[in-house]
Amino acid sequence: MDIPSGYVRQPHEQRRRQPRPDYGGGPTPLFDDTSSPAEPTNYQNTRQDQGPFYGGMAGQQILADPMANMAMQYGSSLATQGKDVMEKHIDKFVSMSKLKYYFAVDTTYVGKKLMLLLFPYMHNNWSIRYNKEEPVAPRYEVNAPDLYIPAMAFVTYILVAGYCLGTQNSFTPELLGMQASSALVWLILEIVVITMAMYIMSVATDIKTFDLLAFCGYKYVGMIAVLLGGMLFGSMGYYLALAWCSASMFFFLLRTLRLVILPDASHDMVGSGGNKGRTYLVLAIAVLQPLFMCWLTRHLIPSPN
Repeated sequence: MDIPSGYVRQPHEQRRRQPRPDYGGGPTPLFDDTSSPAEPTNYQNTRQDQGPFYGGMAGQQILADPMANMAMQYGSSLATQGKDVMEKHIDKFVSMSKLKYYFAVDTTYVGKKLMLLLFPYMHNNWSIRYNKEEPVAPRYEVNAPDLYIPAMAFVTYILVAGYCLGTQNSFTPELLGMQASSALVWLILEIVVITMAMYIMSVATDIKTFDLLAFCGYKYVGMIAVLLGGMLFGSMGYYLALAWCSASMFFFLLRTLRLVILPDASHDMVGSGGNKGRTYLVLAIAVLQPLFMCWLTRHLIPSPN
């Protein structure tokens, strides 16, 4: 093709022929390598310079979304406001000094208490020591109720329940949330029913709401043992562990609540509820715990084929 007169090839349009490399007598490749040796380095530098664009483009898009930013700011402000409200008004609903008493535990107490909950039959002294009309802190008195073990046992029960659901290929965050909500609602309902029963029966006792929460929350320790027995030894292990833990919890509550709710013979008065009504109340609380233990764990163990 003839080049028109007056046309001058620009330098960047001129193709520079590369000298043919020497292949040492080997077979000559079908195509020559016409790429520039500096081009890959420039490409890598370009990719490194544009790394945030290529590697974090999705994250930048999310962060640049005004709705996402507004939601994050709103959630952060809500959390801050909720924290401020709780710090200002929590003393109106819960006495922090009294609540700290139930968490005054140490490792020795936790070990002894767990052994007492699972093996209560050899324990002899069930009375609670007092210091100037105030009960001794749990770390010094194994018979004193605490909220540390129920709280930790509740969280551990939810984790073990999630593991059981995972082994059955039925785990979902929604299902685990329903499991936790169900266990918490049943616990609150149990405390409300017991409190109303004590009010209706006019039972005058020194037991507090936190004490009831602690005594009813101890069943989660047995529920963890029951689930572990079911995971390790199947349905037979589940029922054996359920039988043992139910009997242990019944015996523990019977011996503990008898000293708290049942009055002495010299203080037995009909106007205060009567000894018979108090006995029924103690039995009802003790019987409820094994029922809840079975109700909240049975569906987590797969049925034998």
